Amino acid sequence: MNEFEGLVAVVTGGGSGIGAAVATELASRGARVAVLDLRPGDAHLGVECDVSDDASVRAAIERVASELGGIDVLVNNAGIGAAGAVDDNDEAEWHRVWDINVVGIMRVTRAALPWLRRSSAAAVVNTASIAATAGLPQRALYSASKGAVLALTRAMAADHLREGIRVNAVSPGTADTPWVGRLLDAAPDPALERAQLEARQPHGRLVAPDEIAHAVAYLASPRAGSTTGVGLAVDGGMQELRLRKE
Repeated sequence: MNEFEGLVAVVTGGGSGIGAAVATELASRGARVAVLDLRPGDAHLGVECDVSDDASVRAAIERVASELGGIDVLVNNAGIGAAGAVDDNDEAEWHRVWDINVVGIMRVTRAALPWLRRSSAAAVVNTASIAATAGLPQRALYSASKGAVLALTRAMAADHLREGIRVNAVSPGTADTPWVGRLLDAAPDPALERAQLEARQPHGRLVAPDEIAHAVAYLASPRAGSTTGVGLAVDGGMQELRLRKE
């Protein structure tokens, strides 16, 4: 379980939720981990970073590479949610979500590429979503951004394969994270809303952040050297299964 020994991993949005679980998992497997977040916390090497600001991104990446000696693994997990149909969010919100969820991946990856090109075990893992492949109600903006993440992942995988950099994505179902918790708290009937979210995933519950972290660790691991351009669903079967009602 120490396949990341000697490797440096950067996790954006690693201050809480899925990102925090990923950072903990990679560290447990031997990686030296840097967390880039608006509020990175005290675990690992915490670096304050705003992925919507190129200067902030470049400064954060340079600090990580300088203090930890390079970058081998990049997990582009930072992102924000959005609720509503196509006419429910104004243009400013569309640009804001797109800037963080999609262009943010470009900014961080672009800054990290010189270091990734020097690594013998370079890997990038982007956080997409089941919303990229399934039509979910009241998620137009969020789904559009995550669909772009999945397409961008495949394009990046093709561009950088011959440089020795693997690029994959993980596509979580609805996960038991603080963001989902806030959505539930804002619902008229939080218990009913939670039950509905659990029921739409075939295994009947929300996805645990640790389960997503395990998938990210697989995709990022040097032992997965023939896996690239993949979108790995961690969604309790939501993407592929069509179960009969009992």
